[in-house]
Amino acid sequence: MSDKQLRMDCIDLSFLPNLHMPDGYTLRTYQPGDEAAWASIMNTGIGEWTAELCRKELTSKPQFLSDGLFFAISDGVPIGSACAWRMTENDVKDGRLHMVCVLPEHRGNRLGYLLTLAVMHYFRDNGYEKISLTTDDWRIAAIKTYLRLGFKPYYYDDFHIKRWNAIFEKINAQSE
Repeated sequence: MSDKQLRMDCIDLSFLPNLHMPDGYTLRTYQPGDEAAWASIMNTGIGEWTAELCRKELTSKPQFLSDGLFFAISDGVPIGSACAWRMTENDVKDGRLHMVCVLPEHRGNRLGYLLTLAVMHYFRDNGYEKISLTTDDWRIAAIKTYLRLGFKPYYYDDFHIKRWNAIFEKINAQSE
């Protein structure tokens, strides 16, 4: 049995739709000092973070791309994020979609989709050929978004095939 997170890959970045933020929201990239805001966002869906932990584990790492960390902004405040992350320090071909999260009170406005799309545009515009991500079985809404944007499941082993089949059953049941 494999307990690895699920993986998805996107190898065709040529189809990307245009990115238009909904009324009341803007998009911007990382600015020094954003770690506290980033931690607040991630604390609502991706573990327990502090500004210090963000600096230690994310923004100080050579894989971090400051111009590839996107924030959705509402009333001047970051309320959602998605990060372009290099797979290795010097990688310029394979990227990773990392840390997609939106504050609960702003969910349902397609911001996760738009933040993901911003990262995809970033990778395409910078010559990357492939994007990967990891996710969890219970993140059905996120998985539906990733599928809509061209990500495909990666099957590590037979257990992952079973996990993906269960996810597709849930998605199909929701759409009936």
